[in-house]
Amino acid sequence: MKELIKNIRAKLKMNQTEFAEMLNVTFATVNRWENGRVVPNKLAQAKLYELCKERDISVYDMVIEKIHAASRNIHLDRGKVLLYHGSKSGIKGDIEPKSRRQCDFGAGFYMGTEPGQALTLICDYEKSRFYIVSMDISNLEVLDIPADLEWAMTVAYHRGRMEKIKDTPFYNKYRDMPKGKDLIIGSIADDRMFYVIDNFFIGNITDAALINSLSALELGKQYVAVTNKGCDAVKIECEVELSYLERLSLKEVAEFNRAKGISLANKICKDYRREGMFFDEMLDEALKEVSL
Repeated sequence: MKELIKNIRAKLKMNQTEFAEMLNVTFATVNRWENGRVVPNKLAQAKLYELCKERDISVYDMVIEKIHAASRNIHLDRGKVLLYHGSKSGIKGDIEPKSRRQCDFGAGFYMGTEPGQALTLICDYEKSRFYIVSMDISNLEVLDIPADLEWAMTVAYHRGRMEKIKDTPFYNKYRDMPKGKDLIIGSIADDRMFYVIDNFFIGNITDAALINSLSALELGKQYVAVTNKGCDAVKIECEVELSYLERLSLKEVAEFNRAKGISLANKICKDYRREGMFFDEMLDEALKEVSL
């Protein structure tokens, strides 16, 4: 927190006295904040947040730089990848594949290549924790799902959207894809992609619109350890503390990105509204194949 306050003051080009006057606190208070002897309370942090908004200072960029700085200090052996994980209540005990089953790729331990995705996922939760982790993938069985219809159908299966065609070859294909795998890699479905894929499932857009949205949004990858062997390959490198001020900034960025992503997705969906197939049509085709 103290480095964040110093950075904000530096961007404002103010000394501690000027900064204190702007926030209606004493010089001694600012000095204690920057020395780390006292952490600003929520009211003071909210004031800092509003000040940053007024002066167009991006606290979000500072958070990302803090994470990148911490990441640069981590040495990775061959076969390891650096990833990010957000937890709503913190990791307690061993890492296990125990997320709820109706996540994108089923129950697992979810990590991402982009810190922003994990940060915005947990910003609403006061007890949440952000982790930089490494994963040794050299001895794991890996399923790497391309950013196309295979990804969408894998997500559809795990979210329970294929139950009407249960036990058909089409259904069984996606049920069986993860068998024998320790790690699944595929595109992240953040708030922007949730909007698009839900519209695909309810029949508002076609698979062509979905796939083009997936490509255009450039969401990054998620790595999901789906077995205990996969989870054992994950190592927590460090935890990055998030202040109330930083969480406020993350909420703002999450809302902005979601609105921006939805606007982009709506344009793509409009452009491709006459191309491809709808989700229900695909399921109906799968049922027809069984009846023939």
